[in-house]
Amino acid sequence: MATWNLTDTQHHILICNGSSCNKEGAEQLTQSIRNEISSKGLDSMIHTSRTLCNGRCQDKCVLITYPDGKWYKEMSCEDAPQFIESLITGSMLEYKVSHVFNGRGFEPTEGTVLGVGKRRDIVKKVSKKL
Repeated sequence: MATWNLTDTQHHILICNGSSCNKEGAEQLTQSIRNEISSKGLDSMIHTSRTLCNGRCQDKCVLITYPDGKWYKEMSCEDAPQFIESLITGSMLEYKVSHVFNGRGFEPTEGTVLGVGKRRDIVKKVSKKL
C-alpha cells in the first residue's frame, strides 16, 4: 500500500464508483480524470480517491471536490479536461454542480433533486412482546 506525500496537494477529488455510477461509466471517468491530471503534470497538486456510493445515485456520475466542497453531477469522460482546468483556474462547471458548501451545509443548485432526508432521530420504534 502506498502512503502519498500530500504536502503540495491543493485539491482532493472523490470519484464515486458505486454501482449506479459504475453502470454510467464511473471507472472510465476515473481513468480520464487521472490521465488528465498526469498529462498536465498535476499529480502532486491534485489527489484522487475512488469511493463507493456517495448516496446521490440520481446524479450519476458524481464527483466531490475538497477543500471547496462542491458536488458535481452527471459527469462523463468528456468532462475531464474542462473539469481539471476549472480546478486550476478556480472556476467551476456551473451546469454540472449539484451542491456547494456554504459554511454550514451543502446547498443544492437550482434543478437538483433534493432526495430523501437522513434524520436518524426519526425512526419508528418497534416494540417487541415477549
